[in-house]
Amino acid sequence: MTEATQVGNAVRQFERLQRVVPLGHLRTRRAYLQARRMLDRIIDAIGEDDSGAAADLAETLGIFIERYEASHVRIPATTPADVLRLLMAQHDLVQGDLPEVGSQGVVSEILRGKRQLNARQIRALTHRFGIPADLLLNPGR
Repeated sequence: MTEATQVGNAVRQFERLQRVVPLGHLRTRRAYLQARRMLDRIIDAIGEDDSGAAADLAETLGIFIERYEASHVRIPATTPADVLRLLMAQHDLVQGDLPEVGSQGVVSEILRGKRQLNARQIRALTHRFGIPADLLLNPGR
């Protein structure tokens, strides 16, 4: 098989894949939303298995989604307290459910902006929730 034939075959296979998975530069909001839905489906299908072609496909699709979001999606400024509040809501937690942060009183002070998270608390929260530390480090992102 010649190199030109191999390239032609690869392009045709890629075009077939693009009919199902929006790989490439996402030019419209519709393509972006389609990519997000497909990424969710892939992640649901692979679960915790981060090896193999499906995981590579998810990572590649994620890159195109990130590029679109960087230029089209405005992310409102947040504080570490906002992030903590969101995590608590997503996981149906109350202030007393966060012993890695401290007592209910300490959590309350953090949520009201009276106290900042320290390095130990940030490490514990990133480990528990699997989030990047910069979400809890950079107020006013």
